Amino acid sequence: MAEVLVDRPLASLGDAYINFVCSLALSKKTGRPLGVKVKGSLLAQALRNAGLREYLPSRMTRHALADAAEALIVYGWLKKVISLEETVRIITENQESVEGLTRLLVTVRDRAAFS
Repeated sequence: MAEVLVDRPLASLGDAYINFVCSLALSKKTGRPLGVKVKGSLLAQALRNAGLREYLPSRMTRHALADAAEALIVYGWLKKVISLEETVRIITENQESVEGLTRLLVTVRDRAAFS
């Protein structure tokens, strides 16, 4: 899992993916099209809440933690561990953004086959 969490190309794609799915979720909640940029602090906190911090080196910035969260989420989608629709549903169902992101990370972690 640590290899996925520090994969820079995955994090780059994950950044676009998480902004897209969160924009879809917010649009669904409000009933009108909206675009959002997810704050790195929310992703970093969700990573910690999901118990994934232990897989990363000890000294990492909040930005690096957010990148790790983005990498894992898009990895789950690429490996068909979770669908786009389920990702949007998980984020939409949770009142707080960090709760939805945490649940999403836990879902991917639990379903992905890491050796």
